[in-house]
Amino acid sequence: MPTMLAAQATTLGTIRVDEIQIPNPEPGKVLVKTALASICGSDLHIVNMGWNAYEFPLPHGYPGHEGVGEVLDGGGTGFGAGDFVLTAPNIWGSKTFAGYQLIDPQFLLKLPTDVPQAHLLMAQQLGTVVFGTRKLPSLVGQTVVIMGQGSVGLFHDFMLRRIGAHRIIAIEPVKERLAHGVRMGVDEAVDVTGQEATDAIMDLTNGEGADLVVEAVGSTATFNQSLQLVRPLGRVAVFGLPDTMEPIPFDWDTFFRKRLDLHTVFGAQDEPGLPAFQIATDFIRNGEIDMEPFVTHQYPIERVQDAFNLASSREDGALKVSLTF
Repeated sequence: MPTMLAAQATTLGTIRVDEIQIPNPEPGKVLVKTALASICGSDLHIVNMGWNAYEFPLPHGYPGHEGVGEVLDGGGTGFGAGDFVLTAPNIWGSKTFAGYQLIDPQFLLKLPTDVPQAHLLMAQQLGTVVFGTRKLPSLVGQTVVIMGQGSVGLFHDFMLRRIGAHRIIAIEPVKERLAHGVRMGVDEAVDVTGQEATDAIMDLTNGEGADLVVEAVGSTATFNQSLQLVRPLGRVAVFGLPDTMEPIPFDWDTFFRKRLDLHTVFGAQDEPGLPAFQIATDFIRNGEIDMEPFVTHQYPIERVQDAFNLASSREDGALKVSLTF
């Protein structure tokens, strides 16, 4: 039987590559040959921290959900052999860290062929940010703080300016990432964390705090810090996942006294037609956002552990670490 290479998380923090059977075509599903897959922060939380991972080893290919590839068999779905597609599966059934995947057509978006594949790969994460910004009220004339300048934070720099944010302040201790934020046009760059960062934001906002804070780091500390950075009656958008499966402390007193609005960002893949990802693809194809700086590191699937290690350490200027097949 024909085989493929597929990653498998075997224990907490350990991911290896196995050679397994390629899935057989099925009516109503699309068989896609993976070209590229990228590592998302949620993948690190699942593999390294056990977020919603109740038993190891995890399924082969899981939790990869950011990929591009070529359709081999459309399964009678309307997708045809040779189509180049974005694979954006729902996280619960994602298997993009495999050479081939059998996927429901609702999680596929046909892509142009005149744009570098590595750039189009970024449409998945940019699409989730597009989805998240549609939950926000008008930001015209408002001040925004974005915690973290990884790819999610940088995509927020781009999108929040487009929807009217007057002033964008970025918090990021990694100098290479903060430099990317400056190139994306943030108005102020804060290169410290913890209480020093909180003090800096208060100084920059005359002690009031921001109208909106986007938590794009994913830690217990930054989640609660976001409540300190926002003004009374302001809003917090939680994009990052918690760093533990255990219940996390919550600063209820600050949340309550400030009368804050707080929401999470999740579910972009479940929208019929994947409209947020189509908008992201259009941004990339039309040159409205330059994806070249985001494509920093690529590893062959055989080196998936090295790729995860780099994505976790954020060293060597890594923004988006991708796997090749």
